[in-house]
Amino acid sequence: MRKKGKHSILFVCLGNICRSPAAEGILRQMAEQQGVAQMMDIDSAGIGGWHVGQLPDSRMRRHGMKHGYDFCSRARQVETADFERFDMIVAMDDDNYANLMRMAPTIAHQKKICKMAAFFRHHPNCNDVPDPYYDGDQGFEDVIELLEDACSELLAQLCVNE
Repeated sequence: MRKKGKHSILFVCLGNICRSPAAEGILRQMAEQQGVAQMMDIDSAGIGGWHVGQLPDSRMRRHGMKHGYDFCSRARQVETADFERFDMIVAMDDDNYANLMRMAPTIAHQKKICKMAAFFRHHPNCNDVPDPYYDGDQGFEDVIELLEDACSELLAQLCVNE
């Protein structure tokens, strides 16, 4: 449930070690820079539980540091309680979106789920945030670029709706 004046956002990818913790870190830093961090409850989680308790992938952390980000959250798996806690649940790709829709306890909870691609402004031909796990360095750089684009727009929309 949304606390008055506070936005709660959960970013979700497959294992919570690449895309979703990067989105969490990027949005958190953007919110801090704009002085609205106190208005945000930002977290990330994974569909699967393979990496629970682990830091984000070392490659994602390394690429994040090059851009001034500190991706330091610990991986966790999506829980049923997340559908109550968060007023926005943001899926990184179509598979994550479909899994979240199946997991949502009610139609009202399903309405909280959206795709990160909905916030792309400078990448109109992209339909998702691709998983960089099996790609090289450029895959991680591309993900950060996409997430910066989407997080910037997401934050702008949240601040306008305040």
